[in-house]
Order: sequence, then structure tokens, then C-alpha cells
Amino acid sequence: MKKKMGLVPKLIIGIIAGILIGSYAPEVLVKVLVTFSSLFASFLKFVIPFIILGFVIAGIADLATGAGKLLGVTTAISYGSTIIAGSIAFLIATLVFPSFISADVASSIGDPEAGMLGPIFTIPLEPMVDVTAAIVFAFMMGLGISTLRNHGKGETLYGMAMEFQEIVTKTLSTIIIPLLPIYIAGTFANITFAGQVWKILGIFWKVYLIVIPLHLIYITAMFFVAGTIDSKNPIQMLKNQIPGYLTAVGTQSSAATIPVNVQCAEKNGVSKQIREFVVPLCATIHLAGSMISITSFTVAVLMMNGMPHGVSVILPYILMLGVAMVAAPGAPGGAIMSALPFLPMVGIPSDGGLASLMIALYITQDSFGTAANISGDNAIAVIIDHLNDKWNKKSEKQKTA
Repeated sequence: MKKKMGLVPKLIIGIIAGILIGSYAPEVLVKVLVTFSSLFASFLKFVIPFIILGFVIAGIADLATGAGKLLGVTTAISYGSTIIAGSIAFLIATLVFPSFISADVASSIGDPEAGMLGPIFTIPLEPMVDVTAAIVFAFMMGLGISTLRNHGKGETLYGMAMEFQEIVTKTLSTIIIPLLPIYIAGTFANITFAGQVWKILGIFWKVYLIVIPLHLIYITAMFFVAGTIDSKNPIQMLKNQIPGYLTAVGTQSSAATIPVNVQCAEKNGVSKQIREFVVPLCATIHLAGSMISITSFTVAVLMMNGMPHGVSVILPYILMLGVAMVAAPGAPGGAIMSALPFLPMVGIPSDGGLASLMIALYITQDSFGTAANISGDNAIAVIIDHLNDKWNKKSEKQKTA
């Protein structure tokens, strides 16, 4: 049986093919590829509000199935960790990136979209609902369904939300994700034709050298915090996490890694009740690794274009992404797809060349971001298990008093 080629190799082939076509192919061929990318971008812009509706409604509504206090504390720790990860990434990017993305470099690159070829034709395809309306409606419905389910109602709406999520997931897995390499090839062909590709790639390999070690440092810090709280050896817990980390690197999916991650949590001494509750839940709501990557790439793109990238620009973006990426699809690149609608918050169009550049940069390291996400899940499981023990002991004392 033949083994299918993964998305990352396809994406790398797409980037190489795009650079070769942009360098050597006739202009008409570049325009054909650019036309495909333009049509794909229009479709992607049309689908984005449905991605928000499909995943945020189902993700928030699904939280009703948890056990009261455990659910609230796990969600709060997961969100807090994701925001802290993004904030650290922003701080590191602000301090380190200027060493290789100087004002001179930014001015030499200018606008990466300047000098690009336009499509041969376009098809007007406006989204059925705008992004802001989709976000507000998704929160209203998600919280409403969650409240109804806590009172024994809302199962019909919950079923509709979950089935709509399946439709969106199917659209991502059968249309958008498979066509991404061609879309990226068109973007890189156009950037190459405009004469900017080597300058841009010359910056981003340095960004990778910062982002991936930052993932590992953050995971290590999380296990040291968990070990301190629960009086466990963080080094041993990190060793126990290796199978989960490697599985996530191979699958690029938090969901697919859940069974292995539950076994890792067991080796770390997490009780059955907690590991079977926290690990699957955090697989959808804890995205510290993804946040580190997306924040870093966003700051780099903004710096390259000489655009504002201060705290007032990035912090609201991080706070929104921490919620918007809830229940990001298990397909590779799910986090960046969920983040696309919010790129305009920092001044990056969600359907242009800069957005496709962000997609390419993110997905080529998605394995490591996902591995950081799920490794952090088990550090949270250790903390929640410790807190649950304390609450149980306190409850038993109150009963016997």
C-alpha cells in the first residue's frame, strides 16, 4: 500500500515550483497560476465566516459537557497559557527580530505585493456574512447552547452545530487544504516575478530558528511549573512526554495525538478521571505552540512591511486569537485557518499575498506548533490533578467535621 505524501512536503514542493515558475516561466504561465490563486483566495474569504461559525459555536457549546469547577479552571488555565505564550513570543520578536529585520531591510523589500501580476479574470464572490457579525453570532449561539444544555435543553441546536462543524471540516480537508500547495505556488511565483522572494526567505529561516526553540523552552517552563505545584520531577515528566511530542510532529493533529497523550499523562501520574477529561478538552482549547508561531510570523510580516507592531496592535490580536482558535480543526493548518479572519486587526488583508505567505510559513512548521500544544496539555493535566486532589481532601474534611 502506497503511503500518501504529507501536506508539508507538498507545500515545500509548491514553494519550490512557484519560485521556479516565477523565475523562468513565461509571464502568461505566471498569470495563469496567479489567476488560480486569486480565485482560491476569493473562495477562502467566502468560507472564513463559516469557519468561525462552525468551530467557535461547536467549541463553546461543547464545554457544557464538563464537570463544573474542573471545566472552568481548565479553560482558564488553558486560555491564560495561550495568552502568556503569545505575549512571550511578541516580547522575543520585538527584542530579537530587529537584529535581522532592520529599517533598511524593510525598505529594500518594500511592499511584497508591489510589482506583482494581476489575475487574468476574477469572479465576484462576497462572503454571506462579514467576519465581525460571524464572531458575535458565534459567541451568542455557543454560549446560548451551552446554557441550554446545562438545563437539559438545546440538544437539537447542539447537534446542528456539531454537524455544521463537520461540513466545514469536510470543506477544509477536501478542498482548501489539498489546494493550498497550488495557492502557495501561485503566491511564490508572483513574489518571485516581482523580485522579492529571496529577500523574504532570507528573513524567515531566521524566524524559524527562533520560533521552534521557543516552543521547547515554553513546554519546559510549563512542566517545571507543574512539577513545582505537584512536587514531581519535571525532567522525568518531559521524558514521559516524548512519545506524545513525536506523534504530534508526525500527525500535525492534536486530535489524532489524544490517545498517545493520555498514555503520557498516565506515566506522569495523572489520575484516570482527570487525564481522560483534561487531555481531550485541552486538545481543542490550549494552543500555546500555535500562538507562539502565529504571533512571531505576524510580527515579522509587519516589520518587513514597516507597519505598526506595538503592544496596542498585537495584544488585542493575541487576546482574540486565544478564543477564536478554540476547537481549531484537527486538519493540518487548522490554527492558521482559524486565525485568518483576524489578520486585518493588525493591518494584514486576510485574502492577499501576505496572508498566503503567513499560511505557507505557518504550515511548514505546524508539526512543531502542534507538538508544543499537546505537550502543554499534559502539564496542565498535572496541575488540574493536583488541584482536584486538594478539593477532594477539603470536601472530605468538611464532611467529617
